Amino acid sequence: MFYGLSKLLKDILPKQLFYRSLIIVASPIIIMQITISIVFLDSLWIKTNKGMTKALVNEISTFVEVYNNENYDKQEITNLFSLYQDLNIEFIQDKNFNYNFDERWFSPIDRTLRRELKLRFSSEEFWFNTTNYKELIDLRIKYQTGYFKFLVPRDRVTSSSARIFALWITLPALLVIFIAILFLKNQTRPIIKLAEASEKFGKGEDVEDYRPSGALEIRKAGFEFERMRKRIFRHLNQRSEMLSGISHDLRTPLTRMKLQLALIKDKSISEKLLKDVDEMEKMLNEYLQFSKSNYVEKGEKFNLSKLIFEIVDNYKNCKINEVQNHEIYFTGRKNLIQRCIINIINNANNFAEEISVNLRKIKNNIIIIIEDNGPGIPENEYDNVFKPFYKIDKSRNQNKSSVGLGMSIASDIIKSHGGNIELGKANLGGLKVKISLPS
Repeated sequence: MFYGLSKLLKDILPKQLFYRSLIIVASPIIIMQITISIVFLDSLWIKTNKGMTKALVNEISTFVEVYNNENYDKQEITNLFSLYQDLNIEFIQDKNFNYNFDERWFSPIDRTLRRELKLRFSSEEFWFNTTNYKELIDLRIKYQTGYFKFLVPRDRVTSSSARIFALWITLPALLVIFIAILFLKNQTRPIIKLAEASEKFGKGEDVEDYRPSGALEIRKAGFEFERMRKRIFRHLNQRSEMLSGISHDLRTPLTRMKLQLALIKDKSISEKLLKDVDEMEKMLNEYLQFSKSNYVEKGEKFNLSKLIFEIVDNYKNCKINEVQNHEIYFTGRKNLIQRCIINIINNANNFAEEISVNLRKIKNNIIIIIEDNGPGIPENEYDNVFKPFYKIDKSRNQNKSSVGLGMSIASDIIKSHGGNIELGKANLGGLKVKISLPS
């Protein structure tokens, strides 16, 4: 029971911090206003109206009793009550007194007036209407062969302070809530900026324009984020520079090895060793190119649909089928995204006769699906292919030009943009590579 109630509240309550904070601030104000209004209506307004209505009915009852006394002049009594009691009185001859009227149960004035009249007169001796006139109440009392028609000012039975009270209790509450909205906006804005900066940093975008602001706790979180970002960036740069330096330094001994291999007379041995040296050199060049572009290139907004079209068009063969619904734009490092897609298409192109490239946008995600009809790879190797320098000798023929960095580089590029890359079984029978990027 409690779990279901908790789940219902979670579904109903807003998800954003601003609206949750607004509910926390506004709820006590609204509850307090409702409580005060109920207390006012019960103890002041309703009781005051009841007393005023009771006094009016007593005056009318007194008038009827005095009017019925033969010792007094009837016209003089009518004039006195009209003058001093603010009652417009008229006697109308009508034997067929109609006492049926619309009982407006939702109206407090009607309910109170009807209850007080029943205490003084029978249900067939009175009739009233509170809607015929804007400022008057039409009230009729049966008397002998006719009835008395009383036109009573509405303020005789109801207090005008209720509207003033409602105005004064509503306006301050709205003003307080408005001030709370402005205050909460200023308090949640630094949190939103911190979240946006974290998201950009997770995608590998530049966040140099971020400055911590807001309350002390939020500023502290912002400063800690800045320190963490700089430490991570410094660590990545140091690692990249170190590995790039090592790779660059290895070129010199590889060049000497190639020169020494050229002097070996046994060509069969020199050719085998030369192939290994060429593969090592290719591996170093590939890593140097990746590490250099990974930390130099800045993010930009580009046409992803056009980029994929240009990549497919460069292959100039009819075995690649491209499917795009409309132009899709993406903000990121264009050259790295191009390198990622080329790596995946190259793998498919080496082992398949038919390739399908599908680009579409689903809600806030950009989906790129590359499928082929090649031999595919075993499901238990899906995670291994993203490891650096990992090669599969099963299901696929070994590609001599590959150094085992293609899929690893592709995975790093996609994850540095805040996306995800998955492998699966293609509809064409081979391998399916699904890339998800945040739009």
